[in-house]
Amino acid sequence: MIERRDRLDAVAIVLLAACCATWGLNQVAVKVANAGFPPLLQCGLRSIGAGLLLFAWTRLRGTPLFDRDGTLWPGLLAGLLFASEFALIYWALQYTPASRGVLFVYAAPFFVVLGLHWLEPAERIGRWQTIGMVCAFGGLIAAFADGIALPQGREVLGDLLLLLAAALWGATTVVIRASRLASVGAAKVLFYQLAVSAVLMPLASWAVGEPRIANPSRVEWASFVFQIVIVAFVSYLVWFWLISRYPATRLSAFSFLTPLFGVIFGAWLLGEPLTPLLGLALALVALGLWLVNRKRAT
Repeated sequence: MIERRDRLDAVAIVLLAACCATWGLNQVAVKVANAGFPPLLQCGLRSIGAGLLLFAWTRLRGTPLFDRDGTLWPGLLAGLLFASEFALIYWALQYTPASRGVLFVYAAPFFVVLGLHWLEPAERIGRWQTIGMVCAFGGLIAAFADGIALPQGREVLGDLLLLLAAALWGATTVVIRASRLASVGAAKVLFYQLAVSAVLMPLASWAVGEPRIANPSRVEWASFVFQIVIVAFVSYLVWFWLISRYPATRLSAFSFLTPLFGVIFGAWLLGEPLTPLLGLALALVALGLWLVNRKRAT
């Protein structure tokens, strides 16, 4: 039986901070690797590689992955949402800078709060959480204004795709917490998602006629391997372990750190601009997520 806690402790906070830094850097890694690996195929190959690592790890630990426990259908649904989310992320980052990308992807906590408000009584939001939602969405509006002001619409398209990906990420978390997946180990939850995306992403790549892998450079290979080992295997396993033990709304709200890391890495490694409007958007999102996490709803 998995022991659940009603608040974040020091272990959870440290692990969340590490995950947020990893995911912020991942947005840059995806954009770099896109130069050598077609986006959808890259996503599928990443899932295949991480899935093999996960399978080997569970075999060494003796963790069962294929026992019948009533999680097949919610697991497949979570996998479909997961695959769709990352297809949109990989596609969108061809149109919008990585530093902006993390901002829209991490609108996901808002969708988590909304979904669990109806499905999990213990995670219902109250007055301060509602104020936080309004504040954070104000940050998104500020970020959209920056995209709309640009002379080309490519960035706006990328932002919209990333916002939809955020909704799918939020839905994935809600499905996991509100179904029998909440009672199984993190490894099996992750395996469902990697397995589904490992099948669907290469098929999607073929269906849209993506080009073949274009002789990646060492930096592009390093970015791709980083996504497999550190992001898709290690950080996601940690994330699903946290979801199974701590309140999902508090976990999701804490991820406001990720856009901050993403902006820092995007500016440092890719030379992307740090505009005042984007800074305002990040500040509003951070304040909003802090208010959401401020106290439990009564």
